[in-house]
Amino acid sequence: MENQENNKYLGEENISKLLFKFSVPCILSLLISSLYNIVDQIFIGNSSLGYLGNAATTVVFPITIVATAFAWCFGDGAAAYLSLSQGRGDTQNVGKAIGNSIFLTFIISIIFLIFGFAFKDQMLFLFGASEASINLARDYFVIILSAFPVFMLANNVNGVIRADGSPKFSMLATVLGAVINIILDPVFIFGFNMGIKGAAYATIIGQIATFLVSFFYFTRSKTFKLTLNSFKLDWSLFKNVVKLGISTFITQMSIVIISLVCNIMLAKYGSLSKYGADIPIAVIGIAMKVFSIVINIIIGIILGAQPILGYNYGAKKIQRVKETFKKVLLISVIIGVISTAIFELYPELIIRIFGTSDDLYMEFAVLTFRLFLMLITFTCIIKLSSIFFQAVGEPVKATIVSLVRDLVCFVPLVIILPKFYQIKGVLIAAPIADVLGIIVTIVLMTQFFKNLDKEKVEKAKTLELENSSEGVIITISRSHGSQGKEIGRLVAKKLGIPYYYKEMISVAAQESGLDKEFISNINNSKDVLHDLFLTTSPVKYAIEAQEKAIKMISEKGSCVLVGRCADYVLRNNPNVLKIFITAPMDYRIKKIMEMYEDKKEDATKNVIKSDKNRASYYKLISGQNWGDASNYDLCLNSEIGKEKTAEIICEYVKQLKKTK
Repeated sequence: MENQENNKYLGEENISKLLFKFSVPCILSLLISSLYNIVDQIFIGNSSLGYLGNAATTVVFPITIVATAFAWCFGDGAAAYLSLSQGRGDTQNVGKAIGNSIFLTFIISIIFLIFGFAFKDQMLFLFGASEASINLARDYFVIILSAFPVFMLANNVNGVIRADGSPKFSMLATVLGAVINIILDPVFIFGFNMGIKGAAYATIIGQIATFLVSFFYFTRSKTFKLTLNSFKLDWSLFKNVVKLGISTFITQMSIVIISLVCNIMLAKYGSLSKYGADIPIAVIGIAMKVFSIVINIIIGIILGAQPILGYNYGAKKIQRVKETFKKVLLISVIIGVISTAIFELYPELIIRIFGTSDDLYMEFAVLTFRLFLMLITFTCIIKLSSIFFQAVGEPVKATIVSLVRDLVCFVPLVIILPKFYQIKGVLIAAPIADVLGIIVTIVLMTQFFKNLDKEKVEKAKTLELENSSEGVIITISRSHGSQGKEIGRLVAKKLGIPYYYKEMISVAAQESGLDKEFISNINNSKDVLHDLFLTTSPVKYAIEAQEKAIKMISEKGSCVLVGRCADYVLRNNPNVLKIFITAPMDYRIKKIMEMYEDKKEDATKNVIKSDKNRASYYKLISGQNWGDASNYDLCLNSEIGKEKTAEIICEYVKQLKKTK
């Protein structure tokens, strides 16, 4: 009940207070993470290495993002798996999920090591290194690459630690590494005169510190324990982990593609201009780091708003959803406008932080800040809108908003525009992509809120649970069209015990404050990203609510429960009889045609889609395969008729009573 009260708090407390409470830690954590990418460039730019040193770190950066993409994909997937397991009160497989995530991250890091050392020059030239910067890039990359196992593992477990209920510890580990990097950079670069190698060593020592502190956490983890068996590969389980983390991977790899294409075009057209190849790459690296600071503030704000949006959307508290979005949007616009003003009016102030150089360098740097970052306010709105859509269970819209600006618009523009405008074409690609991206975002946002206003808010009627005698609790899982609901109702009638189907949803709604219709529809999404939809925050609240409702109902005594993974939720209850009902496909299609007056083609699609959704939902909730006979006590083919099927179940129950 404590968790339900915490959820209701999200629907009642002042939104500004909630935003401050949740967003500030997110912003601080993201800004601290940004320090790793920025500190090296500040000290390198102010050393004798100058812009060539910054160009060298810029070409290495996308390679580290590829490594981060794998680490975060596996780590965020394991963290999401942990969160879902906590919600259902089952952490049995969490240790193995996390152990598999760690082990495969380590394997990927070794592959990176082998591949990176074998093809280091080819990779660096691909990402924009020139003959002038290749030696510096190689020196920096070899040292950074040698610590990839530590770097990737530290990034992998960071999200897991947060999900285990220790966000402060997670932030402490990151802060420690960043502080060590900041302290050692000037010592190694200037004090020991180690140049770019000093920057690399300072970075990896910070990473090692973060790694050691992070892995120390596993000696005191709260909800799981790692054993040697945790690292034994379980592909079935790990596939589920990857599904939960794939959106993170896509986001990170889009950054890599953008960086790769941008660097290639800057090197190509820079060498044809008065600036040369290295100045544009050095400057764009600085611009992207500064850009990341602004964007991370925005992301921190909207990530903090996620639980507020998720709960209130699930509760269909439309005004609170709108109010939260408006506040986040207003703050983001203010931050974007202030940033734009600084970049347009005083770009030299920012540029000089990263060191000064000749007039050509400053000329291109000023041009870059004024053109490339011209519409950063639009970028802020696009980024927050993408995460907003994730928070309210709209992963398709989130993906469209995220990818349209970056991949669909920016990448082609970066390739096409330089043919007409030379090096400036690369710079103006960003604001044009921002304009196109904001148009798509506004259209999707307008459509979303228009539909939100039209939605009927159905308040759950108070439902008094029916007391029953102590005895068997029958859970019925069924394939679509097998008449499982009707069979369950017949069984309940024959045995004289309560029957629960929609009633479970009513109980969940009244206990959690969520909307009844929303809970009812969580497994009926037509989303092409259905698996991702099931991991969004409002759905998570709904899953928690219905699982608590199922347990409350079971405490009242013998009954029949249809669907909602009741068999898994009550798996530790000794009185549970788990039944799975199915039938041949032709039979089920025929029944769907009769019930809904569908054509055969529509009925077939309906059956396939529904079964797929149920399988995904069951896998997410239980980690097991839906319809696998080993998960049930009794599997029946309802083609014999619903009356006969119900009789068999009742007879089975009677035989069970005799054996006890």
